[in-house]
This record gives sequence, structure tokens and C-alpha cells, in this order.
Amino acid sequence: MFIVFDGVDGAGKSTQLEMFVHWLVDQGHDVVTCKDPGSTELGEQIRKVLLGKHEIPISMRAEMMLFTTARTQLIEQVVKPALENKQTVVLDRYIFSTVVYQGHAGDLNPDELWTINVLATDGLMPDITFILDVPIDVAMNRLGNSLDRVESRGREYFERVREGFLTESKRWPTGIEVIDATRTPEAIQTEIRELAMVYIQANTEPEV
Repeated sequence: MFIVFDGVDGAGKSTQLEMFVHWLVDQGHDVVTCKDPGSTELGEQIRKVLLGKHEIPISMRAEMMLFTTARTQLIEQVVKPALENKQTVVLDRYIFSTVVYQGHAGDLNPDELWTINVLATDGLMPDITFILDVPIDVAMNRLGNSLDRVESRGREYFERVREGFLTESKRWPTGIEVIDATRTPEAIQTEIRELAMVYIQANTEPEV
């Protein structure tokens, strides 16, 4: 299975992903955990450019292409081989993030970004995407003052990010679960596990 965690910065995505992976392992899954961008040598180098604080000018379109390039390498080098090996892949961010951060919030065309990224990933889509949602006040309080290059863009930008995630989630009939991440970590994780079990069971049912 291919499972993605996504959502606005500060929603608690990393915490929930880590709790979820521990649970999957306890359930007997052979799990490969990775992050986008990252988890390959090329991806890690691109991540430093994209998220590090520096004076290199990067246009929104160039930023989108860098995220997408890192994603292509991740799919080819890590995700596809793991899925072919019957492993469960849990990924921190995926195409939704580019469509939202550089599209809805960055003023690029979201439909064009979907087209580019479907091509870049050879059409590989997750079985389930968990989108953790919180009001921006909550997200920014959680982030504190130690912000990366993208996180430093301010409240107005992140309001558009949040709305972008909610808008895109409504465009997909299945496979997208928006999670209220204002609750306790334990309550959030319980819902994620319950929803995941539905997809896991459907994915493992024997063919008739």
C-alpha cells in the first residue's frame, strides 16, 4: 500500500506519521517511510535549496519544478521498488503539497500542476491520503519562530494553503481523508488508524 500524510505546516503531520508507522509495524507491515522532498541523495540536496534560508532567488515556477524533480527521483528510486516488493510505503507529503503551496497559494495553475506531476510520477497515486487540517492560528502557534524558507511566508500565504488543501480534497471522490487535527494526538491517531483499516482491508481482500 501507498499512504501519504499531508497538510499545512504546523498541523502535526510528522507526529501522526510517526505514531502511525509504529502501529503499522505492530500490525505486521513491512514499512518504508520517506519524505518529499528527500529520501534520495538528489532529493536531499534539492530539499536544502528549497527549504534552507539563503539568498538564492527562486521563482515560484522554478520552486515547483524543483519539488517535482525531487519527487520523480523519490518515486523511481524508493517508492516504486518498495511497492513492487510488497512493502507498505508511508510518505510525508506528495503531489497535493505542490498543487496547493505553489498552485493555490503561489498563483500557478493547479490543473497544470496536476498534469505535470502525474507525468513526473508516472501516474502513481496513493491508496489513501490523510490531510491534517487546523486553523492557521493554531498552525502558526505550533511552528513557533524556527521557520524554514517556505514556512516564513506569513499568515496570508498559509490561509491560501489551508483553503487549497480543503478545495483539492473535495475534487477527489475517494482516497482522501481530511482529519481534524485540533484534537489530542491520541484522538487524531485513533481516527487515522480506523480509516486506514478500511483501506487496508479493501486492499487485501482476495480476488473472487
